[in-house]
Amino acid sequence: MVLPYRFPRPVRLGLYALAVAILFAICIAPSDKLPTSGAGDRFEHAAAWFVLTVTGYVLAPRRRLAIPAFALAFGLIIEGLQAVAPTGRHADPLDLVADVAGVAVGVAAMALVQWAWPRIRSA
Repeated sequence: MVLPYRFPRPVRLGLYALAVAILFAICIAPSDKLPTSGAGDRFEHAAAWFVLTVTGYVLAPRRRLAIPAFALAFGLIIEGLQAVAPTGRHADPLDLVADVAGVAVGVAAMALVQWAWPRIRSA
């Protein structure tokens, strides 16, 4: 079985770019065109940035600082674009807080996996 981090670098970058593009489209699309999950906007933000962070780590586990730094910068960019885009979306600092929480939980989850995986394999 080939693990995702062993894919050729262009494939890994392409997969991550696809994840970023999907999240970008969801975040910039007019809000009346999107389905609602019923979980609440903050949870949706935290979950999306958690998935973005974990996806980055699965594709490039050695990029311990670059992955969360990019995810946080991307959150800032999205909020900035929502402030100026005529799509009916609006910037909200609490969305950015939720993004940070999602990234932090993603970093913690991946640290836990990286710590536990060798112990599980050797057991």
